[in-house]
Amino acid sequence: MVMDLEGRPEGHGLRVAVAVSRFNAFATDRLLAGAREALAKCGVADQDVTVVRVPGAFELPLVAATLAESAKYDALVCLGAVIKGETAHFEYISSEASAGIAAVAREKGVPVGFGVLTTYTREQAIERSGGAVGNRGYDVALATVEMADLIRQLRSPD
Repeated sequence: MVMDLEGRPEGHGLRVAVAVSRFNAFATDRLLAGAREALAKCGVADQDVTVVRVPGAFELPLVAATLAESAKYDALVCLGAVIKGETAHFEYISSEASAGIAAVAREKGVPVGFGVLTTYTREQAIERSGGAVGNRGYDVALATVEMADLIRQLRSPD
């Protein structure tokens, strides 16, 4: 018999930490609101959600690693917004944030949602944080709960 596993948006009993960047708060505050809405919709209790604020997207990987190492959380959501300016700074920050967050998930074995917007304009960030394109914070939190559920199934002795 073929076993077909897939994560479900089932968050009851999950402990989730959300690391959110303060930089570009006009977008990240909206991403956080979307993430909290998705977590609640999936059944994650308010008392099982911890929000940790960091200065910028560059700091997200270190905090994610520390949260994962604490063994207090079943899943992590990282939220930030990096907007292209006139220098190469955008590329460095975006690259380090994405590589660092991905490394935490692989190395620590904890599902980590990547919700760092990398846009060319402020308007694009607004559109992706609750505007016409949707709220990527919501989408990422939902995907993170699904991954946590899938990992729970894969690790289950049954």
